[in-house]
Amino acid sequence: MDIQAVKNYLMALQDEICAQLSAEDGAAFVEETWVREEGGGGRSRVLEGGNVIEKGGVNFSHVMGSQLPPSATASRPELAGRRFQAMGVSLVIHPRNPYAPTSHANVRFFVAEKDGEAPVWWFGGGFDLTPYYPFEEDVIAWHTVAKEACDPFGPGLYGKYKNWCDDYFHLKHRNEPRGVGGLFFDDLNEPGFDASFAFMQSVGNAYIKAYRPILHKRKDTPSGERERKFQCYRRGRYVEFNLVFDRGTIFGLQTGGRTESILMSLPPVVHWDYNWHPEPGTPEARLYTDFLIKRDWV
Repeated sequence: MDIQAVKNYLMALQDEICAQLSAEDGAAFVEETWVREEGGGGRSRVLEGGNVIEKGGVNFSHVMGSQLPPSATASRPELAGRRFQAMGVSLVIHPRNPYAPTSHANVRFFVAEKDGEAPVWWFGGGFDLTPYYPFEEDVIAWHTVAKEACDPFGPGLYGKYKNWCDDYFHLKHRNEPRGVGGLFFDDLNEPGFDASFAFMQSVGNAYIKAYRPILHKRKDTPSGERERKFQCYRRGRYVEFNLVFDRGTIFGLQTGGRTESILMSLPPVVHWDYNWHPEPGTPEARLYTDFLIKRDWV
């Protein structure tokens, strides 16, 4: 197990994603470094008010603690009470244009330790897409890159992690998916460290390969007040998921992480309309009928 190699990769991944998104936008991310009192810290990079990106954050963190929080042991109670260190890159991009989808990615590595016992480690992560006015070709391209990231590691992995993503990014209280999915995996260690690390890198590297072409294609699509209003309404779903269900948000808050970095995923402008429903046959209705459904895209 080479913890330093994982950290080096994650910091380089943050650099690469920020460089590509800055090139697409024309504006630079602003960086803040921070230190966590109990141990560790991170680099938060945020782009607000850009030409293309209304708000985006690409964060790296490496934190340590004396005891895993409840969010990390809910599915693995045998690890309760262990010391831990966790590192990862987490990002959310909210474009200005309603025709350009919001995107999210996260790759992470955990180590849980206890005196007298071997460390327990695992990788997790994935990426998902949240369009407002979707294009089928974009969603197919997104999932094609996701499948290509998985295929070298086994024929069934894309289907497994695509389904896990569909199930995870689901708003239970509304019984609807957050978006059109992608990949989600967690607790990965069975193939051994080298193979697990290689898979995490494949997923991490695939995100910008999948997202930048879509952002480039849609960033200048003509739109008006109607599209903007629907974009802001649907962003409300994003906020609901991140504050109620998202494991990363809950873990960060439970471990006393930097609140500004944890909540950088929230969009800058959002609104809720009471009991609103789209008119049948409209582009807004098509999001629900044709895209916010469990579907095989490739």
